[in-house]
Amino acid sequence: MPEIRNMTMNFGPQHPAAHGVLRLILEMDGEVIQRVDPHIGLLHRGTEKLAESKPFNQSIGYMDRLDYVSMMCNEHAYVMAIEKLLGITAPLRAQYIRVMYAEITRILNHLMWLGAHGLDIGAMTIFLYCFREREDLMDCYEAVSGTRMHATYFRPGGVYRDLPETMATYKPSKWHSEDEVKRLNSNREGSLLDFIESFTERFPGCIDEYETLLTDNRIWKQRTVGIGVVSKDRALQLGFTGPMLRGSGVEWDLRKKQPYEVYHEMDFDIPVGTHGDCYDRYLVRVEEMRQSNRIIKQCVDWLKKNPGPVILDDHKLNPPTREEMKDDMESLIHHFKLFTEGYCVPEGEVYVPVEHPKGEFGIYLISDGANKPYRVKIRAPGFAHLASMHEMVKGHMLADVVAVIGTQDIVFGEIDR
Repeated sequence: MPEIRNMTMNFGPQHPAAHGVLRLILEMDGEVIQRVDPHIGLLHRGTEKLAESKPFNQSIGYMDRLDYVSMMCNEHAYVMAIEKLLGITAPLRAQYIRVMYAEITRILNHLMWLGAHGLDIGAMTIFLYCFREREDLMDCYEAVSGTRMHATYFRPGGVYRDLPETMATYKPSKWHSEDEVKRLNSNREGSLLDFIESFTERFPGCIDEYETLLTDNRIWKQRTVGIGVVSKDRALQLGFTGPMLRGSGVEWDLRKKQPYEVYHEMDFDIPVGTHGDCYDRYLVRVEEMRQSNRIIKQCVDWLKKNPGPVILDDHKLNPPTREEMKDDMESLIHHFKLFTEGYCVPEGEVYVPVEHPKGEFGIYLISDGANKPYRVKIRAPGFAHLASMHEMVKGHMLADVVAVIGTQDIVFGEIDR
């Protein structure tokens, strides 16, 4: 008999769902995986150290760039940590806006995940379907912050500005005829809230389309059922959170168990899996999109009926309006001081977690009373999930590595901070 030796091969770094920087060293026995060693350290941007060298209010934008698919959820934890140290609470309308945008972000994240995961394991159409809906939600980001991704919209004490009364509309061009533009603008005639409401009405039908493509699809099930199984107990031991933990049958969701903002007012369910395989995690995330849609609907109803302030009227924390600044010397001083040296936060330490689309995203913040954080530590959900890679793919085939990376919903910005 010829002697058979294990083969070591590089997987990556070029995998698109991991932003091209995940490098796995696979030890293979033929086509079967014996050992996996994930190498991180190819994207290091030093976010935590950068945040420690800048005033508190200048690091919110860094949070967007951690998990660049769940921008506002990252900001949410950081802003709430600053608020906890300052001992302030955002106005109620701001809390509803934050919850609404956190859920819009969850849908954005899951659409990106579903499209990319499908593409990774051979389902191409789903990618195009998901990006069709992402486009509308990106417009919602742009309407409030002026940018489609890195919004920096949440601020200590509220949000940057109230929801606009108009939506950007399409104009006729050589690509779009008059009739087509009329159709595209049909749900953009009213305010942003009207636009979001029309989205929530049609989105459940879109989710049904995704499920028609995948849920009972023979090939999809062959690629995901029984792959990357993690038991309930093992998921807890490995530090799983979010859909990875709920897919293994643990009913844990910070929005229900440790409610923050106005989540205690919301009516929604926690989807839970039974087998802990890739297919269950897919079902959990699809159902989460439906539940997020329910929460957004409730926020829209409340926001339509209840006008009010969206940020604390304290110029030590938030800048005065442009008009005030140009008109009044004291406002100019406030503005200048705020953007040059920020504000001092009382001494103390705090840990604030949020239920991020990928799991528990936490900010541990220590203040020594200065205008910069003494220490910022980010608890990224993807880090614990990536650590389980060896356990999840051992004994599987090479093609299953792609399915497991997809089901973990890894974004490298938060893993290699």
